[in-house]
Amino acid sequence: MRHFFLSLLLGLCSAFSVAEPTAAPEDQAAEQLLAALAELKYLQGDFVQTQSGEGGDNLGESSGRFRLLRPGYFSWEILAPDQQLVIADPEYIWHYDRDLETVSRRPVGEDATLSPLQVLGGDESALRDNYEVQAAGEGIFILTPRVSEAGFEQATIALSGGAIQRLVIDDSIGQRVEVQFSNLDSNTPLTAEDFSFTPPDGADLFYHER
Repeated sequence: MRHFFLSLLLGLCSAFSVAEPTAAPEDQAAEQLLAALAELKYLQGDFVQTQSGEGGDNLGESSGRFRLLRPGYFSWEILAPDQQLVIADPEYIWHYDRDLETVSRRPVGEDATLSPLQVLGGDESALRDNYEVQAAGEGIFILTPRVSEAGFEQATIALSGGAIQRLVIDDSIGQRVEVQFSNLDSNTPLTAEDFSFTPPDGADLFYHER
């Protein structure tokens, strides 16, 4: 579960089956998604992430809190069953494993822009250039990567009132991840300082270059 979680945030992810897409044209669906996200500036709340294997076997569950500031800032903190923190800003993606006391830092690059979370973070070019978008009902959008290197086959984003309610990702080997969001707060302002990160003393550091 630990390694799969990190893959999800970097765009190398997995799954959930969804309704058949409607016949809305691709360009129109992309514009609908962008319009639905346009009013979203900041968002925070709780999540429960469930991973299942081929055949529906439950492979694990985690829960925690997240923060989003558009464009370009994201924080994802797992509180149970282990404790991990991922923070992304326009420059870097930090991953802090509190149990192993390790910190890794990666520059934001092509892998990050292929993540569905990068789309939610406000990267319109990532949406337009890297995904085919289909509408699958009111506030439901299916994103299919244009390149096989994305590491997942499709992502489904469910929105209500401009806030994300659910994120579902399918991979090429039949695994599934569903992230359900709750206790959403889009009124409390967030700033870039809320996403600053300083590695704690004593942690092992791994800095990756482009």
